Amino acid sequence: MYKILHSKISSLYHTQVPATGIGLFRILFGLVTLQEICFLLYFNHLIFDPIPYLDIEFPMIPFFLGLWAINACLVTLGYHSQKAIISNYIFWIIFVNFTPMQRDFDGGFDLFMIGANLFMIFMPIDKAFSLDNLRHKLLTPFKHYSNHSKENISILSYYIPVIICLGFLYFDSAIHKMFAEHWRNGLGAWLPSSIPFYISAIDMSWLLNNELIQKSIGYLIIIFQFSFVFLFHIRQLRPLYFLIGAGLHLGITLTFNIYPFGMGMLIFYTLVMPFSWYRKAAKLLTANTPSLTVFYDEQCPLCCRTILTINHFDIFNCIDFKSAQSHASKHPSLNHIDQATLLTDLYALDSNNKVFYGVNTYAQILIKMRYSFIAGYILKIPGIYHLACKVYRNIADSRSRTPCDSHCTTVITTPRSPTLYDKIFTPTSSRIEKRQIHKVSKILFILFLLQLNSSIQYGLFYRLKLDIKPTAITQLVSSISNTFVHYSGVFTGITPHALYLHDHFEGYNHLIAISYTDSLGTEQWLPFVTPEGRLQSPNWGRVHSMWANIAVTPNIDNHRLKKFIMKTTAFWGINSGLDLNKTTFNIKLKKILAPKQWVPNLLQSNLSGSWTTIGSATWLNKDISIAIPDDINLL
Repeated sequence: MYKILHSKISSLYHTQVPATGIGLFRILFGLVTLQEICFLLYFNHLIFDPIPYLDIEFPMIPFFLGLWAINACLVTLGYHSQKAIISNYIFWIIFVNFTPMQRDFDGGFDLFMIGANLFMIFMPIDKAFSLDNLRHKLLTPFKHYSNHSKENISILSYYIPVIICLGFLYFDSAIHKMFAEHWRNGLGAWLPSSIPFYISAIDMSWLLNNELIQKSIGYLIIIFQFSFVFLFHIRQLRPLYFLIGAGLHLGITLTFNIYPFGMGMLIFYTLVMPFSWYRKAAKLLTANTPSLTVFYDEQCPLCCRTILTINHFDIFNCIDFKSAQSHASKHPSLNHIDQATLLTDLYALDSNNKVFYGVNTYAQILIKMRYSFIAGYILKIPGIYHLACKVYRNIADSRSRTPCDSHCTTVITTPRSPTLYDKIFTPTSSRIEKRQIHKVSKILFILFLLQLNSSIQYGLFYRLKLDIKPTAITQLVSSISNTFVHYSGVFTGITPHALYLHDHFEGYNHLIAISYTDSLGTEQWLPFVTPEGRLQSPNWGRVHSMWANIAVTPNIDNHRLKKFIMKTTAFWGINSGLDLNKTTFNIKLKKILAPKQWVPNLLQSNLSGSWTTIGSATWLNKDISIAIPDDINLL
């Protein structure tokens, strides 16, 4: 097995592809992380306080979430990418494993994000759409911008994360699905879509009521997940796997209230997209001819760095740059302007030969770059325009008073600090190259064994319920296996992926919600679970997991249910402006169905059921009294 893996790694090691997909993946990964941090900040007191607002155990949590948010912005922008992504990895591990997020508020995608983050440490995330790339260009300001060609990278930078983070996950998940009756019946996507706690605000009844389509989707998911790791890299099949996978995860993002999970998986398809599609997209989006030509002083370091910066952000190639010394005098619209005047400002010509200079040039640059056009028009607003002119004039005139000499044209040749990717995939000799290929092969082989351990232990032995006679040896093997699963999950994201199976939905025949009686004696609903039984936005993601997967389960644990009733009433009661000591909260229950066989119009039936008040909760200072039946499962 190792020899086959080593041979494959050796054959792909030198295959070069554009870095575009890696750059997009880094940006999207940073944005998904940032939105999750914003979610944690919003629900800070619900998630981290023992009693929301009343007992604050971690007052520094918002500060550290703020640091994490800054770090996520650095990842998104690609600034000091290597340090930022390592720090991001540490933040994910600490918050997921050392806060209440670990048990009570599982996001459903935390371990997946940790695994993705780990691989990004070794990926060339600074090679495309990054400020690090711009910083490197600015070290050589007098090198013509067109010489800064797009960098190519090893195709393994795409394949390895996809195989481990998607391929292994899919295959393991498909093994578990084969033991769930509703999945074997083709209803794996239909059943959770028919449970009110799991759906978004989008009404998908029209699709759920088509049995043939739902079963086709269910079986397609199983076939897709079993085959992905073996076939996605084949050039002819890559578009098919991209469209199916991206479509499925887009569907999860839009139709379920576990949107962070859907987005976390969806961004990985920037690495699955066929490379030819990136080239075609670039050709389609890139301007055929520049819509603005900018003339600059090629002997001025500030001008050259300005041009390099503009060119870096001109992703659609809408702006052309020419030397004022060599080209301006040859153009009819500019030949009447003496060169000394041309060098005091940035002059520009649009496609109609209209002349712009100074701040107007910058406004036109922003407008012509397409995506920044709003900023260009804002720059032209009276007041803002005059302030910008004043600032620009101070900088430009200060520059013109300092003539350029031989020192300012000296090219700085400080090399870029090598990243871990550079050290692995850009060896200085064939001997080092062979050593690196062996290292990569060994690490991937270890990861394969860790995934195999998880899949065999929980995907087969646990599911088959094999009656193995306990002996000292079997107990030792089981203990070692569980230890490996624990640590592989914490640090690499390799863990059992038994999501939405029969043991999750079998007996899931009730919903629980919370209302309260206002000062006028009228019953009102907390902004949490709606009268239909949906979890109201923004109580999605990990808050949904807290209520729908931990508090309310097929076998409800009253102790844990009371804990989350306490947290929810304190958080939303205080946020709703209620006086907890004067409010009575009603605990309500509604019966639903979660069948293994097809039932027409199940979602509407589950949404339209009636509620029964089964208990109450009252607060007295920091103490809560909850009265509910001893065994809700029997109701």
